Amino acid sequence: MILLTKCMAIDHGHENIRVNAICPGFVETDLTATVLSQARDPEAARRERIAAHPIGRLGQPGDMAGLAVYLASDESSWMTGAALPLDGGYLSV
Repeated sequence: MILLTKCMAIDHGHENIRVNAICPGFVETDLTATVLSQARDPEAARRERIAAHPIGRLGQPGDMAGLAVYLASDESSWMTGAALPLDGGYLSV
């Protein structure tokens, strides 16, 4: 996805189309709730997921929304081809 983002940014920049990628960590959604509930020990699985994120919590949909709004705004008008990790520090571990 990251290389696709970069290629699309190059291919469509001349059309004033910006392409960026949000790379989320484990975000609390209905889907991830289902995944956790199917674990042998759901509470232990949740604690393990939280422990894997240095910020000490799982992501919330609102965390993703804030970055999406920024990327859709004129404030990010010179940003294209970027892959932005929004993962509570998960990739830095």
